[in-house]
Amino acid sequence: MAGAEGQNEWQGRRVLVTGGGGFIGSTLVWELNGRGCTDIVIAESAPKAERSRYLRHLKFADYLGPQETLSCLAAGKLGQFDFAFHLGACSSTTETNREYLYRNNFEFSRDLAAWAVAAGTRFVYASSAATYGDGAGMDDSNPENLERLRPLNLYGESKHLMDLHAWRQGWLERVVALKYFNVFGPNEEHKGDMRSVVNKSFGQVMQTGDMRLFKSYRPEYADGEQRRDFLYVKDAVRMTLHLAENRRAAGIFNIGSGKAHTWNELAAAIFNALGRSPRIEYIEMPGSIRDKYQYFTEAKIGKLRSAGYTGPITPLGEAVRDYVQNYLVPARVLGQAPDECGSC
Repeated sequence: MAGAEGQNEWQGRRVLVTGGGGFIGSTLVWELNGRGCTDIVIAESAPKAERSRYLRHLKFADYLGPQETLSCLAAGKLGQFDFAFHLGACSSTTETNREYLYRNNFEFSRDLAAWAVAAGTRFVYASSAATYGDGAGMDDSNPENLERLRPLNLYGESKHLMDLHAWRQGWLERVVALKYFNVFGPNEEHKGDMRSVVNKSFGQVMQTGDMRLFKSYRPEYADGEQRRDFLYVKDAVRMTLHLAENRRAAGIFNIGSGKAHTWNELAAAIFNALGRSPRIEYIEMPGSIRDKYQYFTEAKIGKLRSAGYTGPITPLGEAVRDYVQNYLVPARVLGQAPDECGSC
């Protein structure tokens, strides 16, 4: 299946993708290849061999370490780029090393953005819905609201620092910041505990027949009725590329489906994709995250639509079915990691 909406529309463009060997990044490279773009430089912190499984079917020009990339860009050794997609970061919402997060998620982003703005390169970077905190007022329309946000964890805080810096520097008038919501899909196997519930629960169901979900600790939410905005990674990268191409688009954009679903609905979609009846066990939530748990997230995507994105958003059941039946099940049968977005 071709991943492109328009063949060869990106041919001849030169692109930098940080985190290009990771989850959203490798899917973005796959989509770019489908649109005729192969002049891609990937900046990735993981060893090349570790992530090569995501990239082995894809075409790109070079693969560098992040710090090497920054120094080469500063020295002018990598030439000009039309676009820079900054998708590389520490994505662990349970990371407790503030200095590490500050260095990786703020300082690197700040330095790369400064280079791109000075070079005239179209810059698109990944923020996160985690910056919104408890889920109240997930509004991307007014950057002045940034100062009112209170992220619930250090990961969200590190992403929030970059958004604030970009706003105070005036960069949000020229660059695009993407607040990704709950993205799931192929090429996330390396994320460990940060894998989507679809990925983790597939393994649970295949091994035990049951799926485990956290209990609720708020009376207004029954167990499994906590709600999230789930988005298929293929939709996420199409939204990302649309905003990159639309030069009039600038500032913060929510990247989500625009519709919240319960964990129970997600569970039903997973069991349905496997042709099984739901069997759910509700387990205790670790005390370390109970006070920092988001019970409701839903992206307001009016700004995305106003920026001209008219593409359909894959319904949750259809997206889960594609992921499970075309990636997770075949990989399990073959005894491989479900990492073949390059061949879809």
